[in-house]
Amino acid sequence: MGKRKIRIYELAKMLNIDNKDLLQIIQDLGVEAKSHMSSIDTDVAQIIEETLREEKESKLGKRSEEVATTLDTLEISEGSTVEDVANRLGKPATTLVKELISAGFMVPANAVINEDIAKTINKVLGVNIKIVPASAETKDEPRVRTVEPKKHEKPKKLLPRPPIVTVMGHVDHGKTTLLDYIRKTNVTAREFGGITQHIGASVVEHNGKKIVFLDTPGHEAFTSMRARGAQVTDIVVLIVAADDGVMPQTIEALNHAKAANTPIIVAINKIDKPSAKPDRVKQQLADLGLIPEEWGGDTIMVEISAKTGLNVDQLLEMILLVAEMNELVADYEATPQGVVIEAELDKGKGPVANVIVQQGTLRRGDILLFETTWGRVRAMMDHLGRNVDEVTPSLPAKILGLEDVPQAGERFIKVDDERAAREAVEQYMEKKRQQEMQAVKRTSLEELFEQMEKGEKPVVRMILKSDVQGTLEAIKSSLMRLAVEEVGIEVVHEGVGRITESDVMLADASNAIIIGFNVRPDGNAKKLAEQKGIQIRLYRTIYDVIDDVKAAVEGMLAPKLKEQILGEAEVRAVFKVPKVGQIAGCYVREGVIKRNAKARVIRDGVVIWEGSLLSLKRFKDDAREVNAGYECGIGLAGFQDLREGDIIEAFEVVEEKRHLSDVS
Repeated sequence: MGKRKIRIYELAKMLNIDNKDLLQIIQDLGVEAKSHMSSIDTDVAQIIEETLREEKESKLGKRSEEVATTLDTLEISEGSTVEDVANRLGKPATTLVKELISAGFMVPANAVINEDIAKTINKVLGVNIKIVPASAETKDEPRVRTVEPKKHEKPKKLLPRPPIVTVMGHVDHGKTTLLDYIRKTNVTAREFGGITQHIGASVVEHNGKKIVFLDTPGHEAFTSMRARGAQVTDIVVLIVAADDGVMPQTIEALNHAKAANTPIIVAINKIDKPSAKPDRVKQQLADLGLIPEEWGGDTIMVEISAKTGLNVDQLLEMILLVAEMNELVADYEATPQGVVIEAELDKGKGPVANVIVQQGTLRRGDILLFETTWGRVRAMMDHLGRNVDEVTPSLPAKILGLEDVPQAGERFIKVDDERAAREAVEQYMEKKRQQEMQAVKRTSLEELFEQMEKGEKPVVRMILKSDVQGTLEAIKSSLMRLAVEEVGIEVVHEGVGRITESDVMLADASNAIIIGFNVRPDGNAKKLAEQKGIQIRLYRTIYDVIDDVKAAVEGMLAPKLKEQILGEAEVRAVFKVPKVGQIAGCYVREGVIKRNAKARVIRDGVVIWEGSLLSLKRFKDDAREVNAGYECGIGLAGFQDLREGDIIEAFEVVEEKRHLSDVS
């Protein structure tokens, strides 16, 4: 029996090579061939195929080795584009764009490099792309310092600093009365006769040690700073009236303090009133997770009277004790940095910022870089309005000399040159404009899948507001029952009354949605929610609330995977094709065989292999699908042990939406 033959033009088509080039290779091997219509033995064809494959792999290996040798790791800054990387690699931007498109990324040359694109470039070119923060300074690319703490700076002299305290609580429970009493009796400079309310903070002294009280303890300011990443407060004093007990705003304040992970001291006020019931207050707080020390817990509770001053000294001692336990220290010789408490545009003085210094010693004449502005400190005033030349850690100051008004919560750091500060602000503003153009989406009931892609347990976070307490408890109880093992539900805050700015601030800080039942947001809250992209859902029927949240939870459940048999084909002949491998000549017995389907090989009733179809042909043409009663050629990916009589079963895996009834 003679050897099998194959025409040169057919082999050229299979090997994806020009006819003339292949003819020349064959003639160089000493095989007689006059034209591309000539035939050669399949053995020779197989040798040629293996030779060409080895040459190709050798070239690819050499290329990746050269790239890895010349550019082992390429560091790029945040915000770098595809064109920037191409220039660094010495390649045309169009070439890199084509490579990315081939890999499934439809991106232009001016697209910003993210982690996914970087990984693709690593895989395609063998170059380790490393994205470094824009604030990083490398030898190749000196960068302007941004408003981030200098973590690499070695502490020189760590010394104790005064604690920064925020007093929070329900309206009319005595916050202002307590602060006024403390200022009146403990202010550091009594001869001044008072303290300015425009600095944003008060400094008092007890037993020779200073304590800084923020004068703007509202939940809005407190959470606004935390949402911007500026943790200012060291200790929260939660004040609760002994005759009134825990109220909605008390719970709100507690939630804000817990969200900030700040130590809490409870001041039970109005203890001098006949109707005072401190034990009832302690029980209510214990139900919220604040267990008093005398009950075996770890929460310090002090019974005071802000009006008469009863036990206020004891409260101050507890503040200093907690500060000592938390070892509040600062480097007085470090590069000065801090955070803005308040800021305004004064008609006579220009932009004015009330700040708290967190590290280092701030001096008059320093050049400060904020996130949105910069300036040289032209003048500084302390909390009493006196001109000062320097301010140490934890202490407040009013500074003049800025180019523009910064926002509350912005951090600042001292820099050495005005040009660097100006460039840094321009870079930040440009980056901010780009981010606004990208219109980043916030958490909504419809879109919460990002956490699932990261492998984290998704959680629906919400803030509940209702018209009455009974309805609120019913809604919360119903919603919490919707939580399952795969998807959690967390009520960040609940309260009675209209939706306020404080609710929006808390939603912004905790990435939650706001659900309102028979209540509406006030004008400021609505405007702020639109500005920050916070979703507010308003309802009048409890069932609508439950149905929407249920739909959101079900949408976050991983779908059920179900196998669907498409058809089966019997192997009646097996052919060996160079480069491709085994091709099974089949007869479709039932159903349909689809080209993009999964497949398994069954021999004598036993599954011996499972994988994917490599090819599906009708005669010499590719086919998308072949129905029962027709013959076809089937190639399997990675399986070369086909035999006559084998059954090839085609199937696909389909996703089915899961419901909560499937889980519970």
